[in-house]
Amino acid sequence: MLDTFLTFQREAQTEYFRNWERWINGATLGRHFRDVDVQRTPHEVVYEEDSLRLLRYKGRSLGYTVDYAEPLLVCFALVNRPYILDLQSDRSVVSQFLKRGHDVFLIDWGVPTAADRSLRIKDYVHGFMRNVAQFVCQSTGSPQINLLGYCMGGTFSTMYACSFPEQVRNLILMAAPIDFDHKEGLLNLWTGKDYFDVDSLVDTYGNCPGAFLQNAFQMMKPVRNYLQKYRDLYDRLHDEDFLQNFFAMERWSNDNIPVPGETFREFVKCLYQGNELAKGEFKLNGTCINLADLKCPLLLLTAEADHLVPPRSTLALQQLAGSKDIRSLSIDAGHIGLAVSRKAHKEGGLWPRTAMWLADRSSARR
Repeated sequence: MLDTFLTFQREAQTEYFRNWERWINGATLGRHFRDVDVQRTPHEVVYEEDSLRLLRYKGRSLGYTVDYAEPLLVCFALVNRPYILDLQSDRSVVSQFLKRGHDVFLIDWGVPTAADRSLRIKDYVHGFMRNVAQFVCQSTGSPQINLLGYCMGGTFSTMYACSFPEQVRNLILMAAPIDFDHKEGLLNLWTGKDYFDVDSLVDTYGNCPGAFLQNAFQMMKPVRNYLQKYRDLYDRLHDEDFLQNFFAMERWSNDNIPVPGETFREFVKCLYQGNELAKGEFKLNGTCINLADLKCPLLLLTAEADHLVPPRSTLALQQLAGSKDIRSLSIDAGHIGLAVSRKAHKEGGLWPRTAMWLADRSSARR
């Protein structure tokens, strides 16, 4: 009986002091949000075209060497900003590759203006990506690149590797939508012809508004995004590490940008509604993208709890691609957790294994 009382007393005392910490830290939440540090890895802008900026990471300044001849080019989606891949020092996809000896470049698409509303997918894949890849090859002296694409950026990267197979040595896809012929995800339902008139949206706004996309993504998990996360915030106001991570994620998730109207229209109508990429019917500059032309080594990364891109959408490439070297890795996480969860970055976790997979298939730098 006494032991039970003493245990209760200790727990009550602990909770008492935690409440004081909550009150104290609660008064500093504005500072946490204002001063949160993201995209910490040193980098420089080495190429610019319209709103696009190409970042090259300074691994040498951190004591890392470049051990492989082929540089890694990272292609993010047009939705949100790419620094989710370098959010914090202990949850940085970029750092994982730098530590393993890769020379890392990342495309920051920038913020499209009203003048960009007419840009189409071909302008990104055969235009901007082609120019960037050529620049990276010239800058490093390598005729080939390694390519990593995340979400919509993975779709673009797949199209690029099919269009210019001689230039892509290895391809890594993170939660990349490829096959849209299923109804597992809410996005596939909401973008159906019977529910979503993409023509009206684009004709009205020009570019697809970032706020529209943000609200759509949040409404896919309304309880989690509008209630539970704030309850979790209150419960852990005493936890400084939690607050740093919470506000880093808040900074990124609310850093919304529009998507060029014609690109958004094409992505919805041709891919979500028509599934043309998986069918081999999607055309860039008049030529159909044939996934069987994808012959390079291919690594497919998926998240088991992904509510945006169901794993089977990415894994369809196991049957559709022409590569003889296809491997997949998965993790029990969500669409964003694939990039930033602690379990993904721990020793022996998904990202150290991914960096090693790429190292094993790259040539040594002379």
